Amino acid sequence: MSDVRQPLLKVRDLEVTFHAHGHAVSAVAGVSFDIFEGETLGLVGESGCGKSTTGKALMRIVEPSSGTIELDGTNVATLSGKVLRAARTKMQMIFQDPISSLNPRRRVKDIVAEPLDCWNKVQGDERATIVHDLLSKVGIDPVVYGDRYARQFSGGQCQRISIARSLAMRPKLLICDEMVSALDVSVQAQILNLLEDLKAEYGLTLLFIAHDLAVVKNVSDRVAVMYLGKICEIGPADTLYESPAHPYTEFLLGAALEADPDSPMHSQTLEGEPPSPMNPPSGCRFRTRCPKATQKCADEEPLPQEVAPNHLVSCHYPLTITHKTPTPTAVDG
Repeated sequence: MSDVRQPLLKVRDLEVTFHAHGHAVSAVAGVSFDIFEGETLGLVGESGCGKSTTGKALMRIVEPSSGTIELDGTNVATLSGKVLRAARTKMQMIFQDPISSLNPRRRVKDIVAEPLDCWNKVQGDERATIVHDLLSKVGIDPVVYGDRYARQFSGGQCQRISIARSLAMRPKLLICDEMVSALDVSVQAQILNLLEDLKAEYGLTLLFIAHDLAVVKNVSDRVAVMYLGKICEIGPADTLYESPAHPYTEFLLGAALEADPDSPMHSQTLEGEPPSPMNPPSGCRFRTRCPKATQKCADEEPLPQEVAPNHLVSCHYPLTITHKTPTPTAVDG
C-alpha cells in the first residue's frame, strides 16, 4: 500500500543535462521522489551518480533541464526572479565544505544574520536576539565567538555556524549535501545528534545526501539509492538495508565496512567502473555491471514497481520477488 499523505516536496521526472564541447552529460535523468513533512530521506550512491546535482537542482543552484519540483504545493521549477527567491526561503542547503561555504570577510554573527538582512526581516535588538539564540542552539557561544571570522574555527564549528545560518529564515526543508563527510568521526556524531535535536525542535524535513551508508541508515526514515543519474530503489531504511531489492543496492551494502572483525566477508564485489553519463547504456543503466543482466535489460528500461509497502525498485528481476531468473546472456556494453 502506498503512502496516502501529501508530500512536502514532490519531485517528478527531474532532469539535469550539462553541455560542454559539443557533448551532453546526463547528470540527473528522470528522477522522481516524495519527501513527507517531518521525515528524513537519505540519498546515497557512488561518487558521480548525480546525488549532489539533484540537491542543487532542487534549490535551483543548478538549473534543471526539465521536470517539476513542488515545494508545499508550489512548482519551484517554473518560478523566477523575486518569486523564486521568496519560495526558496522555505528550503535551505548545507554544503559539504563547511569552511568555504562561509564568507571569510564577515564575522560569525553577521554570517548568521545575513538571511535576515537580505529580507530586512528584523533589525536592532530583535536581530541580535535571533542571532544569539541560533548560535547558542548549535553550541557556539555568541558572546565569546560572535565577532570572530570563519578562518578562526575548526571544520566542525564552521558546520555548526552553517546550520545556524540555514535556520535563520525558519525553513521547512533542509538539504544536507555530504554535510559530515569532511569531518572527523567523533565530530560527525556530534553534528548528527545536533541535527536530530534541531529537526525535532524546529519541525524540519530533511533530504540527507551522503555516501556513508551507516550514517544514512542512522538518520533516515527512508532511503533512495541512485545510480548513474537514476533512482534504482527507494524504501524504508530498515527494510532496504535488511532486504535490498536491487542488485546494485545489494552490492553497495556489501561494500560497506563494518566495525566488527568477526563479521563475515562478502563474497560478491561490484566489478568495473560506472559507464560515462555522456553515453549511458540502453535499457537499465546498471546492466553493464549486473550479473543478472539479460537481453531484456538492454532492450527495456525497468519501471519502478512496489515489492513491499512503500518499497519501490526499478529492476526487471528484483531480489525480493520470487521469480524464474532467465539464463544470463552476454550483452554488449
